[in-house]
Amino acid sequence: MSRSHNLSRTCRHFSKTVKTTDYKVHSSDIPQNSVIFSLVQPTGKFHLGNYLGAVRVWKDLCDLKRDDNKLIFGVADLHAITIPISDGQRLRQSRREAIASILSLGIDPSNATVFYQSQVHQHAELHWLLSTIAPMGLLNRMTQWKSKAMKNGPDADVLGNVKLGLFSYPVLQAADILLYGSTHVPVGDDQAQHLELTRSLAQSFNSLFKKQVLTIPTTILAPTKRVLSLQDPTCKMSKSDTNQMATLYLNDDPDTIVKKVRKAVTDSISNEFFYDPLKRPGVSNLINIVSGLQKTSIAQVQKDISHFKSHSDFKTYVSEIIIEKLRQPRENFNMYMQEPSYLEQVTTEGAQAASEMAHRKLQDIKQLMGF
Repeated sequence: MSRSHNLSRTCRHFSKTVKTTDYKVHSSDIPQNSVIFSLVQPTGKFHLGNYLGAVRVWKDLCDLKRDDNKLIFGVADLHAITIPISDGQRLRQSRREAIASILSLGIDPSNATVFYQSQVHQHAELHWLLSTIAPMGLLNRMTQWKSKAMKNGPDADVLGNVKLGLFSYPVLQAADILLYGSTHVPVGDDQAQHLELTRSLAQSFNSLFKKQVLTIPTTILAPTKRVLSLQDPTCKMSKSDTNQMATLYLNDDPDTIVKKVRKAVTDSISNEFFYDPLKRPGVSNLINIVSGLQKTSIAQVQKDISHFKSHSDFKTYVSEIIIEKLRQPRENFNMYMQEPSYLEQVTTEGAQAASEMAHRKLQDIKQLMGF
């Protein structure tokens, strides 16, 4: 019986989605012989949404890693160009900043494979093979490409403006995951739909060729709810926000953090602070950020802030938590950005290890298909 079949069978004994509890991952969430895979786009310096939405779980997984687990993390630089980037130097800088951010958050390259997606050509090759069985109807229902395409306005010609790469990038994402026999994929809730597509493509491929060569992955949802803009808490936090007061970066200095939090949109409903995303989205967003950084429940945060009677005191408390929790990552990031040769060493060694795994899996797939 093949190793990939064993992994696929193991994965089916667990639910398709692991919802982590107590705001952290537990060893019981991860079975033996797991292959855990995740990439993050090179948006440059990470903001709080990048961290709490995905990468913090990577650190938890590194801390829990057993000898029979494989951790594969990296930078999805091929995905980054689904919105065309005309400045190659800007992409190169963003890639370096993303790797430095990953390492600064405690991802140890001796415990995890860390690399750039573009360094492993099998990602693009498997993307093409899977695209031949990917239904247009399923891709058309993906919400992420629509939201990006409609940035020019709700009346924009959505399909007319969409490039093929943006429309089909969920298939590339599926190729990323399936290329390593990944059993578990930690993601934010906005990527859960793409994991469903990945499972659907894997099942269709296995059914078509009558062999369990592609592992059906399980989603590990990040425990923190989506981090929202400080200036418009109806939208998620984003580097592309034209108002940079809306976004908190991991390497923001303390004065900048205080300024951004002090100007964060809240409300005038009450001088008591409680979590209510519908009626109090701004206040709830700050509570959610504290909850994520402290790895504690929303209820506990509400208890901790129950004595505050002014927005000023509440925001000062939030600022202090953010400053303290980001102090070490900020120092680490600045250090790594001064060591480009080390970043290159990490990604080169990681790419070599990833390429060896990817080559074996792709050979199995191509042989089954008749190549």
